[in-house]
Amino acid sequence: MVVLGNAFQDILKSLVRSPSVVGAEHSFFRVLQRELEERGANVTWYEGVLVAQGNDPFSMMFSAHIDRHGLVCTGPNEFQYAAFVSGGRSDLLGNSVSEELIKMIVDRFGDVDVFAYEPWSGAYRGSGKISGTYVCPYRNNLIFELTGMSHLVAGTPVAFRDQLRNDGDSLTGQLDNVLTAAMLVYLFELGFQGTAFFTAQEEAGRSWRYLLEWFRRFGGSTNQLVVVDTSPFPDTTAARAQTLVLRHQDANAKFSESMTSQLAATCDLLGVSYQYKDEYIINQNQQLSQQGLAPKSLGSTEMGRIIAASGGLVDGTTLQIPTTGYHTMNESASLFACEAFLAVLCRLGGVTMPSRL
Repeated sequence: MVVLGNAFQDILKSLVRSPSVVGAEHSFFRVLQRELEERGANVTWYEGVLVAQGNDPFSMMFSAHIDRHGLVCTGPNEFQYAAFVSGGRSDLLGNSVSEELIKMIVDRFGDVDVFAYEPWSGAYRGSGKISGTYVCPYRNNLIFELTGMSHLVAGTPVAFRDQLRNDGDSLTGQLDNVLTAAMLVYLFELGFQGTAFFTAQEEAGRSWRYLLEWFRRFGGSTNQLVVVDTSPFPDTTAARAQTLVLRHQDANAKFSESMTSQLAATCDLLGVSYQYKDEYIINQNQQLSQQGLAPKSLGSTEMGRIIAASGGLVDGTTLQIPTTGYHTMNESASLFACEAFLAVLCRLGGVTMPSRL
């Protein structure tokens, strides 16, 4: 049995309990800054991105988004899905994995506990429950009905109340993307000397803009980046058919062939199995086409967006942990995959993997 030790779990538990609704991440950045500085990182806070660096910042660069799905008050006793409000989008266009899943999970939020907070300080503003969820036929957006939240004013973020669960086989909670963000924090505890970016508003499709702005100001002539995240699968069998997930491309761009090959070679060296998510989706789409059904999106990642927009300034690839229950309170990742993920990060980051986490 794989057991994640207290050092990592303490970080993850702390971050899971700290709200970070899309578009209202400031209070989470404060928590993250403390955790990183306690582990010796030099931390700089820019609009939309927290940058943590060691003594050799360009030796290796990772990026994890820190926003999680939640709600935002948009009027008297009115609450909408924060990602679409933050992204300035009032309708579901169906062109991303996230939007496809939202249509599927519209009925999965019944009786979920929520709490409101001040976006800058994180101060508690009350708690309640989700009593209903529906797609509004006029706004074509996901609308939530809450109890106990009528006192809130427009602009107040509302987070899903979450608690990390560890059953000895898997970690469960609202993992996207606090899980891999915690991994990067832990990497500094192990002595990582490179750079880790923690970006806001990825779920709203905006994080790449903040990241690209940093590279334009402070990066080199070419910059190689590994974006870390979770990756959704429909069930446990599909998720555990591989240990980790790589990609050649997403819906926006082709990824760096050399860096993707380096990740694959690292996995091979460590005996870690992997699958390319784009190949998985392409194979699925061939089957859907034969059945006369609409194809699935290749997905839109932070990496693909920044490659497409940077004009060659930034290149890289992704490393992901396969999960089930994506974008719910019950997203689950196997402990075995989590340990393998950390082992790959340690190898890439030039630090020693602890014998027992």
